[in-house]
Amino acid sequence: MEVDSFFKYLTPGEEDRAWGIYMKCAGKAEIPAELPFYPNREHPTEYHFTWEKGRILNEFQINYITHGQGIYETESGRYQIKPGSLMVTRPGIWHRYRPDKKSGWTENYIGFDGTIPREIFSQGRAWSERPVHHIGNREEFIDTYHKIFEIIQEERPGFQQVASGMIMKLLGFMVSLEKQRNFSGKRMEKVIREVCFQIRENIGKEIDFKCYAEDNNIGYSYFRKMFKQYTGIAPVQYQLDLKIRRAREMLVSTDKTIKEIAFELGFQSIHYFSRIFKKKTGVPPSEIRRIA
Repeated sequence: MEVDSFFKYLTPGEEDRAWGIYMKCAGKAEIPAELPFYPNREHPTEYHFTWEKGRILNEFQINYITHGQGIYETESGRYQIKPGSLMVTRPGIWHRYRPDKKSGWTENYIGFDGTIPREIFSQGRAWSERPVHHIGNREEFIDTYHKIFEIIQEERPGFQQVASGMIMKLLGFMVSLEKQRNFSGKRMEKVIREVCFQIRENIGKEIDFKCYAEDNNIGYSYFRKMFKQYTGIAPVQYQLDLKIRRAREMLVSTDKTIKEIAFELGFQSIHYFSRIFKKKTGVPPSEIRRIA
């Protein structure tokens, strides 16, 4: 759904701030070529800036350029902006940007803050420290922006919480793209996908990951590192999590005893199985059937 140009600035309440992530502004602007001034002078003072002075915000902003080109600049460098560029501005960072006068641009932006995004961006990951990401024109991104725009324009009760969920979705897309960029088209991706398939297909067997790495002419420490980057967890934990998930399903959907399930899934001791199951799920396996 196409969204017309607009901008809106919000005043989050105590409940919104306590949620951990909240909207502060959002908008869309189609900046024509040869515009004599930029940005729009109707924006509040704290958001307005000149090219000579730039600005520093006390919030996060993610600006998605879908048409046109221009420049984004921070103290760390100058970046060329093109269609499909994301400009990520962090609190306390001096910056400035503008479209090329010959092309103008279409910008879609959101401003937000809270303990959750500050924690996410403080983890020192490469994707969160780069001020510009060239992702191309992606439907899932622009669709998320448009949904946020609709939510905040309607401003129904609880809109801050719904909109903040869409922000997290947007950040999730960014993380996913970063991981895909690291693996797409590379042999390591095929190796990891194959072992994940083997784990799922042979859930009751133990896979020797060191041997698997050696068979693929990969050092185990490097394999483990890349597996964790790809899935978020180490290969042994990945396998263990799948076993516990399968065990839970079997406890709920079959009449097999806990001992039978434990041995079927490759656990050599029912006591070890019960201990791990409780650690992973919060309850012992004997309680699952009662509360399911």
